[in-house]
Amino acid sequence: MRHIMSPLDFSVEELDRMMDLAGDIEKHPDKYAHACDGKKIATLFYEPSTRTRLSFETAMLNLGGSVIGFASADSSSAAKGESVSDTIRVISCFADICAMRHPKEGAPLVASSVSSIPVINAGDGGHQHPTQTLTDLLTIRSLKGRLDHLTIGLCGDLKFGRTVHSLISALVRYTKVKFVLISPEELRLPSYIREDVLDANHVEYEEVIRLEEALPELDILYMTRVQKERFFNEDDYVRMKDFYILDKAKMELARPDMHVLHPLPRVNEISVEVDSDPRAAYFRQVQYGVYIRMALILTLLEVKVC
Repeated sequence: MRHIMSPLDFSVEELDRMMDLAGDIEKHPDKYAHACDGKKIATLFYEPSTRTRLSFETAMLNLGGSVIGFASADSSSAAKGESVSDTIRVISCFADICAMRHPKEGAPLVASSVSSIPVINAGDGGHQHPTQTLTDLLTIRSLKGRLDHLTIGLCGDLKFGRTVHSLISALVRYTKVKFVLISPEELRLPSYIREDVLDANHVEYEEVIRLEEALPELDILYMTRVQKERFFNEDDYVRMKDFYILDKAKMELARPDMHVLHPLPRVNEISVEVDSDPRAAYFRQVQYGVYIRMALILTLLEVKVC
């Protein structure tokens, strides 16, 4: 039995096989429509989510399985004081696999240590969001045809953005990937990511403040929102939230084959006028998220489809 707490829980070879499986699911959905008949996924979401929770549920339904779970801590026994460990022990009696989102870093790891079913970390605080990373990797590979020899711009909240931290950790394992880190000083990438991940792996990167300066050299622009829920001070959030807005004028600075990704939800960091640009890939990214989560469920449940 395997769990996934981090994108590094899978080797590059395993990730490639999973993305190949996701690609086959995209091309032949009927082939997988009953792969998980009789199986249940429990979605245990202790904080709000739209895309991630519904993506997991859609993935299992597309595989012929069913869904149980809760969408907030208030609607679970956590409101009565039940621990994560006790919750997962109970859920293990009901479901075959579990996806957990929790505001506390390490909570899914605690759950996995006592669980008798596979546990998927669906986001823990500002720490990791491995299935969003799998989605991002599949999206980039599908759009660019590769995951190496790329210049990737990461823009916005690089301090608290768990999607950014996970993506960097995953991509440093591919050759000739360069990162352009675009953020205000207050939201810079944490030093432990710069030193322990980028520097330790001898990965090229540069830090800039102006988005316009970085756009012409990028293969991928990964936008993020400034996360109000991660700020302790309302004034700091208000000051930072409109620091970057990608609009049509800025897109004219970018390459014709650059693609824009965003883990969503967006607030106003990408103008709606960009949505009609063929380089805007963030809604296709959502669809890729369903395919890769289907592939992940099949992999963790060890379901083989001929």
